[in-house]
Amino acid sequence: MTSTAQPRAGARGAQPDHLSHVIFIAAAAAMGGFLFGYDSAVINGAVEAIRHRYDIGSTALAQVIAVALIGCAVGAATAGRIADRIGRIRCMQIAAALFTVSAVGSALPFALWDLAFWRIVGGFAIGMASVIGPAYIAEVAPPAYRGRLGSFQQAAIVVGIAVSQLVNWGILNAADGDQRGELFGLEAWQIMLGVMVVPAVLYGLLSFAIPESPRFLISVGRRERAREVLAEVEGEDVDLDARVAEIESAMNSEHKSTFKDLLGGSFLFKPIVWIGIGLSVFQQFVGINVAFYYSATLWQSVGVDPSESFFYSFTTSIINIVGTVIAMIFVDRIGRKPLALIGSVGMVVGLALEAWAFSYDLVDGKLPATQGWVALIAAHVFVLFFALSWGVVVWVMLGEMFPNRLRAAALGVAASAQWIANWAITASFPSLADWNLSVTYVIYTVFAALSIPFVLKFVKETKGKALEEMG
Repeated sequence: MTSTAQPRAGARGAQPDHLSHVIFIAAAAAMGGFLFGYDSAVINGAVEAIRHRYDIGSTALAQVIAVALIGCAVGAATAGRIADRIGRIRCMQIAAALFTVSAVGSALPFALWDLAFWRIVGGFAIGMASVIGPAYIAEVAPPAYRGRLGSFQQAAIVVGIAVSQLVNWGILNAADGDQRGELFGLEAWQIMLGVMVVPAVLYGLLSFAIPESPRFLISVGRRERAREVLAEVEGEDVDLDARVAEIESAMNSEHKSTFKDLLGGSFLFKPIVWIGIGLSVFQQFVGINVAFYYSATLWQSVGVDPSESFFYSFTTSIINIVGTVIAMIFVDRIGRKPLALIGSVGMVVGLALEAWAFSYDLVDGKLPATQGWVALIAAHVFVLFFALSWGVVVWVMLGEMFPNRLRAAALGVAASAQWIANWAITASFPSLADWNLSVTYVIYTVFAALSIPFVLKFVKETKGKALEEMG
């Protein structure tokens, strides 16, 4: 009992003077999430230009767009081990370097295979950021604020998505609406991909301004430095020696998590690991990233002109931010599970309406007016309900739902599952859309509906619990 009381006391002792410092730390760490969102979505502005420049069909195009997600899966699977070996901060710095070289390489490709390679490098960085951000924030945040600070990761992701769409729109307009128009001696789409150098360098610089995780410091014997960091994030009035001893005791009673530790139960993995995988897969199988990777192409396919399609991609991103802010307000008030259920219901409605609208034949290359407006509004409704629920809840829960002895390895597996599911949706969408766009959205609707009984039966609330309480 004593092991769970002190973290709560520490959280209650957190005063605004050092809470602002904790917010800065969490925001700096979440810069990786910004790059995650930016790098993931910036390709939306280059899809049609890549298709035309390299004269490729939907299947080959989908592989170029989706290949980054293979890198994401590998980066996510290995980030936990890298972070345990060299530290969370060093892991962030490696990710920042990879983001930088990926941006330069993607902007200056020699050929299609070259572009794909740099997409994989960027994907590896995204995968690392997807794991290290929530894990680091969970380890430095006081328990009472962990949900809101943990949601910084998703907030940064959606801001990154929105900024990438705004930048793309601005570059497209500067190029007179032509994705292959010349700017600064390059084609517009190349500039879009290269701009990511700026936030990548900023992420690297910020990583030098935040402290290492106290849990990692204790794991490598730097007990005094861990004590200093805990004072920074939990306050001087907390019994720091007791907190260090508590974390040390918890770590000494367990071993480094490995893939082998996750094995057990009737179906290969322990049940808690399958729940994490399930959350990750459902988050992707509702088709959310179609809205960010292919939205410009999607709207153009139903008759919207390129400039307006880029603008709608941006407005969708703004709705994504609004939903994320709503989630940040309520994730620690009403809990993770209720938010997930609310979001699932809203997503079912939005996706079903999109499926209905896309079932109508085009007239003069466009959807009929009523169906066009329904599709546009429903797309925004879908993104809103995803953002206020699954977009935040899954990242928060993956950072806190696993027992200490499994956390790093389980988080890596769950995040890898998320990237593999993301790849499956991303790689399949162009071909599915060519076949039947309406049925494609029916499939996404079914997965959104199935997420409701999954949450009701298997997901447990983690609101307000210290990491040491996760059994």
